[in-house]
Amino acid sequence: MPSPTILVLAAHPDLRHSRVTRALMQAASTLGQVELVDLYAHYPDYLIDVPTEQARAARADLIVWLHPLHWYGMPPLMKLWLDEVFTMGWAYGCERPALAGKDLWLVTSTGGAEAAYSPQGYNRYFFDAFLPPYEQAAALCGLRFLPPLVLHGAHQVSEAELSAHVATWRARLASHPDWPEMADLADCPLCAMPPHDRPTDPNLA
Repeated sequence: MPSPTILVLAAHPDLRHSRVTRALMQAASTLGQVELVDLYAHYPDYLIDVPTEQARAARADLIVWLHPLHWYGMPPLMKLWLDEVFTMGWAYGCERPALAGKDLWLVTSTGGAEAAYSPQGYNRYFFDAFLPPYEQAAALCGLRFLPPLVLHGAHQVSEAELSAHVATWRARLASHPDWPEMADLADCPLCAMPPHDRPTDPNLA
């Protein structure tokens, strides 16, 4: 049986100054079943080749969004990729969404320590409070949203902590979809878009 195909979309605006994302990308590049795409290297002009990116996503069993957290969400080029690649009539809003049944995994890092993501911390909310846009984007496209892999306090972690995180990441990629928690994950919720919510001309939405 062939190995599952995994698409890792990495989005770091300044990879030269990255510890975590760069280390994870290097580890992923050693796995034969992984297609690694550095979005900022591929699209420095922000002109995304939509047919190419849709083809990459369509042939993957697992799509990974790998990026540091920026203002509690995606870096700008990752958000642009989502806007332009997950189009209505292809990824959602149609009878047969192109990516339905696949898995989506968020792998991210934060500058703040885990304690900063709590009602007592300066970010005021637990980290899970920032995940609904990711979860719903997945659900609308029929993707199963896997439990995220998060490294807090990325600027302060020790080399040992970083190495352990990279090892977990690599093991997860190598073993997908045979993760212990997969059996307990619910199926992706059905998010049927009613016809009156679909603009006849997407440019007028």
